[in-house]
Amino acid sequence: MAKLIECIPNFSEGRDQSVIEGLVKTAKNVSGVTLLDYSSDSSHNRSVFTLVGDEKGIQEVAFQLVKFASENIDMTKHHGEHPRMGATDVVPFVPIKDVTMAECITISKEVAKRINEELHIPIFLYEDSATTPERKNLAKVRKGQFEKMPEKLLEEQWAPDFGERKIHPTAGVTAVGARMPLVAFNVNLDTDNIEIANKIAKIVRGSSGGWKYCKGIGVMLEGRNIAQVSMNMVNFEKTPLYRVFETIRFEAKRYGVSIIGSEVIGLTPAKALIDCADYYLQIEEFDYDKQVLENHLLN
Repeated sequence: MAKLIECIPNFSEGRDQSVIEGLVKTAKNVSGVTLLDYSSDSSHNRSVFTLVGDEKGIQEVAFQLVKFASENIDMTKHHGEHPRMGATDVVPFVPIKDVTMAECITISKEVAKRINEELHIPIFLYEDSATTPERKNLAKVRKGQFEKMPEKLLEEQWAPDFGERKIHPTAGVTAVGARMPLVAFNVNLDTDNIEIANKIAKIVRGSSGGWKYCKGIGVMLEGRNIAQVSMNMVNFEKTPLYRVFETIRFEAKRYGVSIIGSEVIGLTPAKALIDCADYYLQIEEFDYDKQVLENHLLN
């Protein structure tokens, strides 16, 4: 089997079905690539696609999706709960099979260069592809969002890695990089008070003293009139989902609030969920490799 690489582009559109369907059609029209999953959220006004493919196919599909998004998403008209700075907000490449992180970094740089040269969208490299320590963290790169990015690009330390110091007028700026798998994990609260979600997010996220491998913000799900703690778990083995979930439950009680549900966006490594089952069921001497049927069959 050829090298297998995952790409999880995030697009700043979660409401217009014609644009979302166009992205799906674009993804399916590139050979050497499989669209595994896509999900859209109207409150976040964002769509997340999960694709896997060989080296050539994954680079081509990433470019074609960014191109379609740049032609069909106007950031001057975009509003949503999720932070964003571009029509295609972020394009991460993840090593899956017989491919190294170094190879994914090279792929990310080649795709970033092509996007800028052909579409004139400025690019920041982030995570393992970052050219400076400040650019490793996507939240720092995206700070200011689309509206303040023109001024940010003029700051001495924020010249794009590819492109001029000016945004694309409608497609904004895109972050491209390589990283290990993460889990997009959200916890919904039985309150319409966004400040409670913001306070809890501050407690659990690593940047403000919480769990090191958790990134989190509070968002409002307007369609359901509930607040949400929206998170990226960037290393689920070192900071497991259940640990953050229980912290949120504990902190919510001080405000008289309960958890009403949680959600995983896109695909997730099985072990992230198995670890939660192991914790809550208190399984003694559990062997993930041998006692999970699918793993046993594959080994």
